[in-house]
Amino acid sequence: MDKEEILRLQTYLREKFGNDAIHLLEEGRKDKLVLVNLGDEFIGTIYRDDEDGGVSYDFNMAILDVDLPASGA
Repeated sequence: MDKEEILRLQTYLREKFGNDAIHLLEEGRKDKLVLVNLGDEFIGTIYRDDEDGGVSYDFNMAILDVDLPASGA
């Protein structure tokens, strides 16, 4: 992804989630992948899929069970 595309995605996510602390960073090794940070914390990845004549983006966020609040909270 080029810088313009990354900025467009970042703007979309900031508006969608109402959070200007979302930052997208180039992964460096793969041109179809960017890293998603919330402030200084890495929270996921976005992959670009440009097969079948269209472009789509896949946001992946792993949530560990140890990061969830305790039951009944």
